[in-house]
Amino acid sequence: MHALDADPHPWWAGRLLAGTLTRVPDATPYTEVLRLLADGITERRGEGRPAPAEFGPAFWTALRLPQATRLDLLRRLLLADGAPHEPGPRHLDTVAHLLAADPAAVQPLLVRWFDDERPLPATPHATVATAAQALLHTHRHRGLDGLTDVLADSTHRRADELLAVLAEEEPSAVCRAVDRWARDERPARHTAAVTHGLRVAPHARTAADRTLLRHAALVLLTRPADGLLHGGALALLVQDPGSRDRHLARALERFAAGDPYLPPSAVAAALPTHPDPVLDAFRARLCGPDAGEALRRLVDATTPRLARRVAALIGQAVAQRPETAGHVAAYTDRRLDQGPAARGVLLPLITGLLDGGPVAVRAAMAGVLAGDGAPASGSLRRELRDHLLAHEDDPAVLDALLRAAASQGGDGRRTLVHRTALLLVRTPDGTTRLDRALVDLARRLPGFAGRVTGWLADAPDEWAALVGPSARRTIESLAGTRVPA
Repeated sequence: MHALDADPHPWWAGRLLAGTLTRVPDATPYTEVLRLLADGITERRGEGRPAPAEFGPAFWTALRLPQATRLDLLRRLLLADGAPHEPGPRHLDTVAHLLAADPAAVQPLLVRWFDDERPLPATPHATVATAAQALLHTHRHRGLDGLTDVLADSTHRRADELLAVLAEEEPSAVCRAVDRWARDERPARHTAAVTHGLRVAPHARTAADRTLLRHAALVLLTRPADGLLHGGALALLVQDPGSRDRHLARALERFAAGDPYLPPSAVAAALPTHPDPVLDAFRARLCGPDAGEALRRLVDATTPRLARRVAALIGQAVAQRPETAGHVAAYTDRRLDQGPAARGVLLPLITGLLDGGPVAVRAAMAGVLAGDGAPASGSLRRELRDHLLAHEDDPAVLDALLRAAASQGGDGRRTLVHRTALLLVRTPDGTTRLDRALVDLARRLPGFAGRVTGWLADAPDEWAALVGPSARRTIESLAGTRVPA
């Protein structure tokens, strides 16, 4: 390219070079020259100069080269492509044509691009790696079974991402792959069979797909050397109603012991049909390191009929591990935002926790119910908040509710703060907690001290008895104003 730039007649030099390289029976000895040419074209594009017309995409496909070398050159040239709306052929389109014509050869070569994070100048937010991933997805139907095998052989996260997409969009192909991998002699393929079998199982809709997964799991169970993978194989079997009864007891035993290959989602699928043994297994798993995930999957699988029993189980788990109360509250908050569709399960589940759960979970739930959440959840949140206020008398829970309500900002929570304060002052401990909370909030929340002094001035009969003298003086000092007694 440097010689072309220096030539006073670049058109003639370009034609001579292009003609020579495309006519040689094997251009491999000139690979280094071709790399310099490709890099020079990219540099020209970066400088805003056009590339010689003789070296457009058609030139690179005309060269007699191994496919691996051609794809490496085209990868360099992607950075010289114009925007999709610009006229003329693009190197990315050339790669797409090569992929469609010979997927078995090109798919593994494109997977090698997954490490190339260079941005494509003409395509905002795209890189060489994401372009390769998109091409493999777009042209997957020409060689779907081969693509799943190529992706399984790669350890790159982008290969795993694409397999996850295929599990949803092409479940039959992934089920076929799982069956192949389970029968393969290579241990890495057995691990892939379990990993992607569990991923595709929720999307396996046809009897044929479920049969493939069931057979793959049974093959894995026959191999003693795959003992670590047996939990995953059992997970596939218990998700299938046709094989659940025979394998559930063994699966639950491993699940309760914390088998990492036996995910909570697999066992939760059996909750509606086998509630007693499944709840017993979850009771053990909720005390393990993946308690948050186990809790989410259990609640997802809960039916209205089982909601009270699940609430009692969660309460027991939180009593043993109070730190899991945060998981309960955070997940409940998200489920509430699903709106009326979740009411049938959440109303009995949450009231069960509010009525009989330990203080830690009730306080965490109070923090969730203090806010409005998504518009669709407003009605149910208010109903549950009223239930809490009607039945709760523990100062620690009421303290949590008051702090969460005050933190919402503005005067929108004035009524809730007032109702909670009235409940707190019924006991000496509650009165002390109320004064401490108001002072702490006044110091920590901008504008809160001013809101409290405003409430005292607007409605002294409602608020004067709730704010102790010491707390009142501190709040007035923080607000920079004094309210007549």
